[in-house]
Amino acid sequence: MIVPAQNKVGEKILTVSNLKVDFYHNAHATHAVKGIDFEVFKGETVGIVGESGSGKSVSALSLLGLISDPGLVTDGKAMFKSINDGQFDLYQQSEKALRKIRGRDISMIFQDPMSSLNPVFTCGDQVLETILLHEKVSKKEAKERVISLFEKVRLPRPAQIYKAYPHEISGGQKQRVMIAMALACRPSLLIADEPTTALDVTVQSAILDLMQELRHAKETSVIFITHDLGVIAEVADRVLVMYRGKIVESGPVWNIFANPKHPYTKGLLACRPRLNMRLERLPIITDFMRSDLEGNITGVSDAKFKSVGEALMMSVKSSEDVEKQREAYMANEPILQVNELKTYFPIRKTLLGKPKEVVKAVDGVSFEVYPGETLGLVGESGCGKTTLGRTILRLVEATEGEVFFEGENILSMKRNQLRQLRKDIQIIFQDPYASLNPRISIGEAIMEPMRVHKVFKTEKERADWAMELLETVNLSSTYFSRYPHEFSGGQRQRVCIARTLALKPKFVICDESVSALDVSVQAQVLNLLNLLKERYNLTYIFISHDLAVVKFIADRILVMNKGRVEEIGFAENIYERPQKPYTQQLIKAIPKGDLEDVRKAVIRRKLQNPPPYRSL
Repeated sequence: MIVPAQNKVGEKILTVSNLKVDFYHNAHATHAVKGIDFEVFKGETVGIVGESGSGKSVSALSLLGLISDPGLVTDGKAMFKSINDGQFDLYQQSEKALRKIRGRDISMIFQDPMSSLNPVFTCGDQVLETILLHEKVSKKEAKERVISLFEKVRLPRPAQIYKAYPHEISGGQKQRVMIAMALACRPSLLIADEPTTALDVTVQSAILDLMQELRHAKETSVIFITHDLGVIAEVADRVLVMYRGKIVESGPVWNIFANPKHPYTKGLLACRPRLNMRLERLPIITDFMRSDLEGNITGVSDAKFKSVGEALMMSVKSSEDVEKQREAYMANEPILQVNELKTYFPIRKTLLGKPKEVVKAVDGVSFEVYPGETLGLVGESGCGKTTLGRTILRLVEATEGEVFFEGENILSMKRNQLRQLRKDIQIIFQDPYASLNPRISIGEAIMEPMRVHKVFKTEKERADWAMELLETVNLSSTYFSRYPHEFSGGQRQRVCIARTLALKPKFVICDESVSALDVSVQAQVLNLLNLLKERYNLTYIFISHDLAVVKFIADRILVMNKGRVEEIGFAENIYERPQKPYTQQLIKAIPKGDLEDVRKAVIRRKLQNPPPYRSL
């Protein structure tokens, strides 16, 4: 194998030295960034990876003066070389000066396009405003440039999307509008903060390709922030690994993947679900290291694993065990059977209120789920997978079809019967922030369904069970009286899982329950779901757009496309021998992060990336 080597030539566009960022609350300082140093060369992409709270987004936001109160840059320099104004320290600029720099010299693609676009202005007008603010061009010229940018970011019907409001386009299209806005004034430095998190793999792949093309065409430097090392392998020349406000490892992308030095980097690499092997359990960060509250490493020599390879080999599930498990599941009668299920939504009605035009969200879907099995449901946004899950629970009413649970048709049940059924079938929603009432403690949130369904006779029994469930999902029972805002996203999702288990259900629908979590937290939650499945004899439908995640947790996979079943089969068969072009496209779009793929991506970037910067 040819091992890529590094060859850096060219000028530095950004040099950050001893950056420190603190957040103050009641005279107490939280050190979010603890004296980091890094540099960015002209035309290169620097990846910054780490979990939520590592300081990666705060570091980037500080460059543009966008850290919100009570955050403060307490030390450091950021020397930036501007085409327009020469070299200067970004941290010494006034707010007025920074407004000129933002969008013109340095642009940023924010993580959430939903909250980054103004809902009362059209998409075109928001990009137009950026151009008119920084350049002396006519409104007509600016509009032509916006439509041209929309074409370059591969938005369908650019002229129509120019006039469209954010709520009228999809999430992937909103993100492309954000990219067009960031590139509108041809910036020297582009900061991309988790630009593909929670997007479909196909949309993500298109956006990554687009950023690479635009970077090569204009020699724009990129700081790409993500928690996903698989994505970093596709786009970055160099990688900075951040942990608890510090850069713990840095180097060319090949070195980081081929020979990681720091135990935290090894943990990040190991905890990603694999497509090329079946794992019993995903390795997690604590398998490689332990740390205190300040982020200081307290245990490495006694770590469970010393290398990524060792962690994976110790977790591999044998094909014999997989086959035995399948035979055990399918020897039983199905617990759930769906026959020709259809769910249509009217988008236009006649004067008499009858549907004139409908969206066929679920269009004649049939399948069965066996007791103790996990059926993975995958497909792009808009394919109907979430609507299918909600229709099974009758959170959305079906248009036609049958759904049998333990022999009874859910769709023909009366209200009282349906209420009783809710004890047996539960759902874990995608967003742990929106799923919990911020006004009640997590203990109350877990006890609430018990009261509704009259589970246990006394409040003490309910509280005892709630505390036991908190311990079961690896949260302390002492958290019982705390409120949702006191927890991280991963902890909130564990609370939601505990609440789901409160009624001792038989069947759980997990709707994108790990898609917005860090890969390390995602690994913990996936391991937990598998553990709970065995402990409580649960059956799952696991909905996700990420085929790698679904392949790890599912026994069988059902692929949906445009409301219909594209194909269904055992997880390994779907990955190794996909029958339909749509499934093949989904698999091809997944950033794998394997060494051979990293090597190919690095060589591809070298061939595409002209001087003055070439890095391998």
